[in-house]
Amino acid sequence: MKKILLSTIAVFALAACEDPYNRSGVGFTGIDGEPRTLSDVPGAVSFLPDATNIPAELALLPSIPVVTDQTEAEKVARVAIDNGGRSDTNSVVLTGSDMNLFLSTVSVNGTLFGVLRTENNSTRVDNNVGAAFGQNAEQFTGCLPAGDVFRKGSSSRSSGFAVALNCN
Repeated sequence: MKKILLSTIAVFALAACEDPYNRSGVGFTGIDGEPRTLSDVPGAVSFLPDATNIPAELALLPSIPVVTDQTEAEKVARVAIDNGGRSDTNSVVLTGSDMNLFLSTVSVNGTLFGVLRTENNSTRVDNNVGAAFGQNAEQFTGCLPAGDVFRKGSSSRSSGFAVALNCN
């Protein structure tokens, strides 16, 4: 009985030192108890840039509706590439080291396509970009790819890529 009584008194004595409804921590998450702080100055060690959420930005843009009499998947995808966004008003601009790419959604005859294209048809990128776009379509668009990646261009370089999307 003494053991239970002593431990109960110790718990109540320690609990009396703190407000039981104050659940906030001490706020130290850094190394050796240093507070973690963030800087808003670019180039600083603790600078945290604004996070970009490409699928959220893409979801804010309306899908570009297109109607065509084409029925073959490759030709329908080419129509999607031709009508893909080319500006920041109808696409998300992905800034690269040497050029910008434009990501948009195009609905061709009711089929939704994710389209990644260059600014104009004369500018071309390596086809590896299209392969990476197809593999990471879910990260870029928020939807699962529902087929192959189609391209518009030559065997080594293309000006646009399209993949059918399943957003259900």
